[in-house]
Amino acid sequence: MEVTSLTVHELQALIRAGQISPREAVEALGRRIEEVDPLIHGYLSHDLERAVSEAQQVDVRLPLGGVPISIKDVINVKGHPCGCASKILDGYVAPYDATVIAKLRAAGAIPFGRVNMDEFAMGSSTENSAFGPTRNPWDITRIPGGSSGGSAAVVAADEGFAALGSDTGGSIRQPAALCGRVGLKPTYGRVSRYGLVAFASSLDQIGPITKDVRDAAILMNVISGPDKFDSTSLSDQVPNFTANLDQGVKGLKLGLPKEYFIEGIDPEVDKTVRAAVARLEELGAEVFEISLPHTEFALSTYYIIAPAEASANLARFDGVRYGFRAKETNSLLEHYGKTREEGFGPEVKRRIILGTYVLSSGYYDAYYLRAQKVRTLIRQDFAAAFEKVDAIVCPTSPTAAFKLGERTNDPLSMYLADIFTLAANIAGICGVSVPCGFLAREGKQLPVGLQILGQELNEATVLRVAYAYEQNTEWHKAKPPIA
Repeated sequence: MEVTSLTVHELQALIRAGQISPREAVEALGRRIEEVDPLIHGYLSHDLERAVSEAQQVDVRLPLGGVPISIKDVINVKGHPCGCASKILDGYVAPYDATVIAKLRAAGAIPFGRVNMDEFAMGSSTENSAFGPTRNPWDITRIPGGSSGGSAAVVAADEGFAALGSDTGGSIRQPAALCGRVGLKPTYGRVSRYGLVAFASSLDQIGPITKDVRDAAILMNVISGPDKFDSTSLSDQVPNFTANLDQGVKGLKLGLPKEYFIEGIDPEVDKTVRAAVARLEELGAEVFEISLPHTEFALSTYYIIAPAEASANLARFDGVRYGFRAKETNSLLEHYGKTREEGFGPEVKRRIILGTYVLSSGYYDAYYLRAQKVRTLIRQDFAAAFEKVDAIVCPTSPTAAFKLGERTNDPLSMYLADIFTLAANIAGICGVSVPCGFLAREGKQLPVGLQILGQELNEATVLRVAYAYEQNTEWHKAKPPIA
């Protein structure tokens, strides 16, 4: 078996047994990237020499001792570029570690490389990167999902053992589903956002993309917990997420929301997800149809709140203190305008304009305030549902991976790719996507994801359901042709 095909827990076992060294793991990863990344374009950069140096000094007795973890280009790693896949942060080098990176280092992990993404995490296909799109390892003519498409693609192509991503409206779960891997969005506040370049501060959350559910639980054990540098991080005690993985689903009540099986979903995705739910029933879970009545308003609510917060957060990128700055400007105002015009890509500019509009005088009450009221209704929908069920099961994405360029000129169609994931961010709850089957398209097998949603701070239950399903199916063991 190739070293790079191992899961995190498999690699851990070999390192602790002395059968492989952290240096050998890092060097194997470097060779794998050299072999396949020209086809995938998952990495924006990686410093093999630095990673080898860190690997030689790591304490292999630590929880993640010697394991390389790939990092989305929106999370600060001291001494590494943090460009958010944008021209406007050209040349910026992070002066500090994000809290999640500090926690990874404390656990013995080696932050490895900067993986591609939609610019400033705005997108569903990783086509909005200023440095070109990432390709899906299952079919390199198709997108890997987004915005954490690079994170999902490198894990799927075995050029990453695991990766960190960020999820604002599905940006971990959707690419994990389209690349056939596990992606977990924690409860808002469960993982510190300090050192994450903000897109929408009330929605963003860092989480893992991994090869199996156990790896996701292992990474959650490390990165979760309160942080004095993040006032929105929760002080609740963090459980051992690996402790109850194997309890099974017998007796658990699972909700099947009727609003998530709608016209427009690919019929084969519908069929595949329903088959996965039936498998959970066979394993002892009780499945009930439930209703989340305000789901139809989630998309429009999200695309008011998220751009509004983005317009405020991205105001700091002005070309004065760091990053790209326009040349030959005659005034400070012209400098701001030209720097932002030339530095930001089309999708980022679209969302800044939209966000500024909904916050402007005369429109704030009609759009932003109303969206916040609907957000409360969506949260109440989930709260009512979780009084009846332990978790909610549904599709992660309405379709399998679509072709590169297929939706780039149709923003609304692109936004609809997140229709089943963004409500969880609006409500602040947790969710995981786990592989549940494949669709056949043009002679290629394209992965489908089953999404499992849980109430706030109930990651242990969604991981338990995901693990029970995973261990009683073979989908997570499948490898793309490139692997």
